[in-house]
Amino acid sequence: MKIAVEGCMHGDLDKVYETIKYIENTRNIRIDLLLCCGDFQAIRNEKDMESLNVPPKYKEMKSFWKYYSGQEVAPVPTIFIGGNHEASNYLWELYYGGWAAPNIYFLGFAGVVKFGNIRIGGLSGIYNARNYHLGHHERPPYNDNTIRSVYHVREYEVHKLMQVEEPIDIFLSHDWPLGITDYGNWKQLVRYKKHFEDEIQQGTLGSKPAAQLLEKLKPSYWFSAHLHCKFTALVQHEEGGQVTKFLALDKCLPGRKFLQIVDIESDPGPFEVQYDEEWLAITRKFNSVFPLTTQRGDFRSTQLDMQDCRQWVKSRLEDRGVKPCEFSQTVPPYNPFHSVSNTTFSGSPCNPQTLSFLELLDLPYVLDNVSGSRDHPAPASLTQRDDYSEDIPIEDEDELEEDVAEDDSTKPDNENK
Repeated sequence: MKIAVEGCMHGDLDKVYETIKYIENTRNIRIDLLLCCGDFQAIRNEKDMESLNVPPKYKEMKSFWKYYSGQEVAPVPTIFIGGNHEASNYLWELYYGGWAAPNIYFLGFAGVVKFGNIRIGGLSGIYNARNYHLGHHERPPYNDNTIRSVYHVREYEVHKLMQVEEPIDIFLSHDWPLGITDYGNWKQLVRYKKHFEDEIQQGTLGSKPAAQLLEKLKPSYWFSAHLHCKFTALVQHEEGGQVTKFLALDKCLPGRKFLQIVDIESDPGPFEVQYDEEWLAITRKFNSVFPLTTQRGDFRSTQLDMQDCRQWVKSRLEDRGVKPCEFSQTVPPYNPFHSVSNTTFSGSPCNPQTLSFLELLDLPYVLDNVSGSRDHPAPASLTQRDDYSEDIPIEDEDELEEDVAEDDSTKPDNENK
């Protein structure tokens, strides 16, 4: 299976798909899947822009709305996670995962799916120590505080992912696992990213929960983005044991290393996104302690036995099938000729895909539950990089396969960037 891995999308779907098409034509290959490591920016219309936490100069509609509306269809199956620059109201609709547009699947705030026989897991958002132990108290429409905390990784999702026992082939995170630079050429990295050196020396560059998941899950591949550069590493988990190939990529800009093709052994196609039985069992077991206020989740109070959950889920999938519910629109898509009225819709709609998922697992819909502390102020200072830094790409050796940078030879229209 040939998988294209992309760093930060920032809404430039047209550019990435055009680059993939160029690669397929020039190399005479077919790409089976595109993975995006966050900052996808699934902006459907002007209202979604209000939940996007970026400086005003970066607030652009970009091209996702065309795929949401059906004007364009993703030419290759696409799976993505969330980062820190997202249409957070839309991703909250699809908290458990689902089709953000036809052929474009959001993995959820945390999730595991199968694509063919390849098992893909992921964690959305970035790590912030002050918000890590809080529940999901944020609700659309977001205020000045919650718009900056809604995308922070929470202990609840990490705890669920830590329950995964079956092998993971690929794992996606937006920010890098803490300490990953110890396993690659960090000295070369800081020659181009001088401001990283202090954090690397102090052991603060990256996400502590991601590092815990890396140690527990030991996936064959781990892909990240966020820091707008390419970096590779090989993690040997124990002597003679499992090795994880780590790759971080840049954002979609001319001359930057934002895309790479990885060849992974798999069963023959055709391939499609399917639910993962173990992950559904974990979701069912822990949904009763889904923390929806600022209070920390109490994982000790779960009553369901995992083996019973697993057997129950298996029976449900045998009856219903393993494919996710089909995509459906929940808000009007952007129209270049007519602005979406502020009164057209408000808050976060109840997405039919989410209802279908919860019906499958016989779980209640709770995403609209509003806590009394929804306006609880988030800390003003963030512990992680939260900006749009324009960084110089590194020129490191490839541990996987040759990478692809968008430049004059690969993109005929890059002068528009």
